[in-house]
Amino acid sequence: MHLLVEDFLFSLRHERGQAEHTQKTYKGLLDKFLAWAGKHGLNAWRDVQLTHLTEFLQQERDRKMAGPKKDSTAQLSTSSLYLQIAAFRAFYKWAETEKKLPANPAENLSLPRRWKRLPKALSHAEVEQILKPLATPAPSDLCDQAVLELAYASGLRLAELRNLRLEQLHLEAGFVTVIGKGNKERVVPVGKFAVDALGRYLTVGRPQLVRPKSPAAVFLTRRGTAFAHVTMWSHITRRVKKAGIERHVTPHMMRHSFATHLLEHGADLRVIQELLGHSSISTTEVYTHVAGQRLREVHRKYHPRAK
Repeated sequence: MHLLVEDFLFSLRHERGQAEHTQKTYKGLLDKFLAWAGKHGLNAWRDVQLTHLTEFLQQERDRKMAGPKKDSTAQLSTSSLYLQIAAFRAFYKWAETEKKLPANPAENLSLPRRWKRLPKALSHAEVEQILKPLATPAPSDLCDQAVLELAYASGLRLAELRNLRLEQLHLEAGFVTVIGKGNKERVVPVGKFAVDALGRYLTVGRPQLVRPKSPAAVFLTRRGTAFAHVTMWSHITRRVKKAGIERHVTPHMMRHSFATHLLEHGADLRVIQELLGHSSISTTEVYTHVAGQRLREVHRKYHPRAK
């Protein structure tokens, strides 16, 4: 059973070009089911029926979340179950298409409705505060500054920032080429502030971080290696704290702020979709709620007859 899952993950990586995060998520979810299946005497995928999948999902729904509070009654969220079902459906669809399994019991699993969470964006003042350059920056500080400027200027995902390579930079022309989800390439413009920050980092900071075996990644750690997901996340959150921002800020909020501020200033939703690399306009439409909420607040605050 494990071998078939590995074949599926290999297909995700090398044939369908799925993001590394998606691969790891599916692996964790399918491994969890395999552990459950082993305890219930299921030793082959051919023996797994729809009743087994629903029994496992029911157990997952009733399972209490792990945490420090032993008496907690909190259960897994709808989003967690949604992901588990999505993993089943993707795996079985692949197995059926590749004729690895004769049937697809997961096709009758219905995905639960998920509430769309409105993305949290930073205010213009908060962004300016975070992007204010340090007085005496070290090479790693110049790297952090360039990461943040590019994240806000172009709306790149954390993985896209981590994986960005030198040959993808076209700073004189004012754009970068980005390899996004599904290995889709898109061209994203870069503003003057981000170009200047990247130029300073590439000229002054990066040469001091480079080691003999350093990769061609744009952003390097103090050891001259490419950033891991957690490491770049920690660098960004540390910089946010240095800026005096008290609220919890995630790296993805720079991307949300990029999209929200563009929409607030009149950018077309289709253009924002292209810049973000969304395959569907429905994914981008969530920002209209954020921008609309902001516009209502401004109207209520400043219009003389709004109250």
